[in-house]
Amino acid sequence: MPGTLIAIGANLPAGDGVPPLESCKAALAALAALPGLRLGAASSWWESAPIPPDPASPRYINGVALLEGAAEPAPLLAALQAIENAAGRTRPYPNAPRVLDLDIIDLDGLVRDAPDPVLPHPRAHLRGFVLYPLAEVAPDWVHPRLKQPIAALIAALPKQDVRPLPAA
Repeated sequence: MPGTLIAIGANLPAGDGVPPLESCKAALAALAALPGLRLGAASSWWESAPIPPDPASPRYINGVALLEGAAEPAPLLAALQAIENAAGRTRPYPNAPRVLDLDIIDLDGLVRDAPDPVLPHPRAHLRGFVLYPLAEVAPDWVHPRLKQPIAALIAALPKQDVRPLPAA
């Protein structure tokens, strides 16, 4: 299935006090407004513990958006980073808590190691907080590098603290 899969996550309130779930919903709207792309589907929202584990870090809100239309990796990455920056994202250290995180998981099956972004996302297949919502929007997705269907990737996951949020 062609398309662009974007993971959405947040675990800190924005500078104006907006909670992580609302930041994720605003990011979804911003993704839907990107030129040349349209929102094909959006997952439900999920809650997860930080990976790697960090007792000082709040739980994350996660989801996945399926965007349809043509996109090039570098301009798309720049657009995602602009959305993150507008939300107040800072990058003090790797895996730091964040007000918003947008990752390109897959871009029309493109496989590339350089330059950034590496595609598909190099750790997506290890993360339940990506795979569970991804399965909602792309149940037939096959990892472009590993050639494994999403159901097999989910079955291979170690136990992770990931659960769907109740529908609002």
